Order: sequence, then C-alpha cells, then structure tokens
Amino acid sequence: KLAVEFPSEDIFLMTASPVIKAVTNFRQVSKTLEDFDVEEQPSSLLEKRYPNIKVIQSGVKQLKSDEHKIVTEDGKEYMYEKLCLCAGAKPKLICEGNPYVIGIRDTDSAQAFQKNLAQSERIVVVGNGGIALELVYEIQGCEVIWAIKDKAIGNTFFDAGAAEFLIPKLTAEKRETPIECKRTKYTVEGSEEKERPVAASDKLGSALGPDWHEGLHLKGTKEFSHQVHIEILCEVKKIHLQHEFIQLQRTSLAFPKEDKNVEPDEVLWPVYVELTNGKIYGCDFIVSATGVVPNVKPFLDGNNFAIGEDGGLQVDKHMHTSLPDIYAAGDICTASWEPSPVWHQMRLWTQARQMGWYAAKCMAADTLGEAIDLDFSFELFAHVTKFFNYKVVVLGKYNAQGLGLDHELMLRCTKGQEYVKVVMQNGRMMGAVLIGETDLEETFENLILNQMDLSAYGEDLLNPDIDIEDYFD
Repeated sequence: KLAVEFPSEDIFLMTASPVIKAVTNFRQVSKTLEDFDVEEQPSSLLEKRYPNIKVIQSGVKQLKSDEHKIVTEDGKEYMYEKLCLCAGAKPKLICEGNPYVIGIRDTDSAQAFQKNLAQSERIVVVGNGGIALELVYEIQGCEVIWAIKDKAIGNTFFDAGAAEFLIPKLTAEKRETPIECKRTKYTVEGSEEKERPVAASDKLGSALGPDWHEGLHLKGTKEFSHQVHIEILCEVKKIHLQHEFIQLQRTSLAFPKEDKNVEPDEVLWPVYVELTNGKIYGCDFIVSATGVVPNVKPFLDGNNFAIGEDGGLQVDKHMHTSLPDIYAAGDICTASWEPSPVWHQMRLWTQARQMGWYAAKCMAADTLGEAIDLDFSFELFAHVTKFFNYKVVVLGKYNAQGLGLDHELMLRCTKGQEYVKVVMQNGRMMGAVLIGETDLEETFENLILNQMDLSAYGEDLLNPDIDIEDYFD
C-alpha cells in the first residue's frame, strides 16, 4: 500500500524471515467479511512488482526512536522518516526451554511438530483457540489428551452450544477428503537438508495462515484414526520429565476408554503433564497452543512506548504509537481508541491485513497533511474461517463480549448441518455465530450495522420457514 501511495520514495521492508507472506485469492464476501489465503513467497517477487520496495533480511537489534534510526542484527543502520512496526506476536509457551514442549505459530514450528508426531503415540494439546481446534481435528493415529481451561471447546470463537454441534465431528471415524489446498509452499532453500540449529528455535518464523495444516502429514504411529479425550476446566500445573516423575512415585493415567474406570498407565513416557484437576498423563510431547503475546521486546529498550494492558504497543485511531513518526499494526499493537460497540480487537490474519493497509493510508495522509477517517473495517468485527470442515462466520459481539447480563441469545441448529446463534440486546442484533452454509452472513451483517429494532419479529427471526434474507433485502 505504501509503495502504491509513494511510487518515488524508498520503502524498506525489514524481516528476519527469508520469505514474505502474501495475501492471495482475496475475495470480498460481504461489506466487512473477507476471505483469503496466505501464501509464502520469495521476497524477490515483491521487489519485482514494486521497484521502490527493498527487502532487508535481518532481525532488528535496536530501535533508536529519538534518532529515527533502526539498527539491524548485522550491525547496519537505517534512517527512516516514518516507521511502522508489524512484528506480530509470539506463542505464549506454557513452559520455556523444555524440549518436550512445542509452540505452534509459524511454518518452522509446524514442521518440527510434524517430525515429532511421526514417532508419537500420545500427545497432550493445551489451549482452546483456533490452532488447538484445527490441530486436534487433523491429527490421526495418535492419542490426544486435550486440556482446556474452559467448559467447552473453541471458546475464543464459540459458546458451549457451538462446541456441542462440532464435537460429533471429532469422534466420527470416516474423514472427508480435504478440499485441495490452493496455497503453494515455499521452503527456505537448504532448510530441508540440514537440521535447524537449536539456538535458532527462538527466532520466530512468519505466522501461519488460516489453513496451515493442509499439506502437512499429521499422522502418529497408531493405526486408528481419531482418539481424543478432553479434560475441561483445567490448566497445566506442572510438567515432569520422566526421571522426575519416577521420583514422585505417583500414578499416571492410561488413555480413558469409554464406559471404563480410568486405569493407571503401564507405559513409561518421556514427559508427564500434571493438570490442576489432579490428573497426570504421560505423553511423547506437549503442544502449547495457548495464544500469543505481542512481540514488542526488540523495540522497548531506550524507547518510551505506551503499552496496552495486553502487552501490545498502544495505537490511536490513526495507528500511531505514542512516539513521533512510529506506527504499529497487527498483532504487535493494542487498539486504544474508543471502539465501535460491535468491534473488538482479536489477533487474527484478517485484522492484521486490514490494520496494515489502513496504517499505510494513515502514514500517507499524515505525510501529505490530509485528514483521514477511521476505516470502515473497524465498524464491525467480522471473521470467516473453517473449523472441522465447516464454514464458520463470526460477527460483532458474537459471544456477547462486554454486554454484561443484559442480552439474550437466539439459536437454530440442525444437527450435522448448521448452527446459527444471534446475540440480541434491547431488540437489536449485536452479534452472530454461523456454522455451515447458512447464507445469512450478509443479512446479519446489515442488521448489526444498521441496529434496526427487531423486537417485533421475536422468535421468527430464525424461523427456517421464513426466508429472512429476502425479507430484509
């Protein structure tokens, strides 16, 4: 966006990764909903398309904001007129420095995960967001103990009802063949042959796109397909290595079988997870899919940034941080303006793309001394994704975030086909979750945006015999 706005200016893209993430197959589903793939491409493609962009492959060692200068890890210095920090976030690991704990966020860690899985009989997955959800669904031939801190699965995206709707898919034996993935994979040259050095594992690759597990062969050693056991309302209390566990002289549990009492485990495992509900399970390794923390550390030293409650760089409604000429966008920033009543920040690909595009517009407007309004994409929270092979659309305050007790929910569910939930407050629609091919997203988007009073329709709003999208066309 900057290259288009300023065709004669030099634009530097600094990245520690040898590939860049490009948005492809972009499709505007509705006014605020966007669907796209994220593809890794060699940075030369970007430089070819925009001759004024130069990609500098190096990590950042230091930001000297008072001198308008960036120092890279290879000791070079670069001056900037305007700077936008888009360094994303890094996985919140449940335990740093344990070789049996793998965080999944980028292409490198996904490959490490796949390699470990090939020799595994049982893994423990900790976390309840999008990545954990996809992972548990995709893994075959390996026992999975899934520890979640909530009552129901997928809490970042759903409520208990949606979770119940999805659970049968987890236990279904027959798997549909996945739809062919359009994304091509670029591997870093030479990364296949030589093992990644251990020290490099803390260097972050680029974040995974929305269908990152496609093309990865996620299969363990056992011959059955799905075996998932969910432990709810618990977190990891402690992780014990094998020798520590033996010294403890406590009992770990076998994989729970239906209708049977839980047996003690006869097998010795490389690592043991003790949960806050008192249960201990042994496993081959642990996947930490417990969300992310903004990657601000490289930029804080010597710079007085205002930091949000969640640890991100605070930005105003023009994506400007608290320091002159420095903007931030995506996972690294914390939106600190007064948001629209039906928008909230969530660290997702869709928002990262919108924020990056809008930040460039703001940098341009500021340079040219023009006024600019908050972009329309911040009017309504809207996200479309796929879970368990169902299309999933979430709109507005889909989990009644911040609405207190003063709201009601309306539901419509056809088992195995669709799940529709709307969040209503004072007769107005505030949010919705749509799972399956419901074709309601545009109608609901409009009803949330125009805040029309719907109390007259009552329960009929979700009546399957009434063609609601024609009604509100």
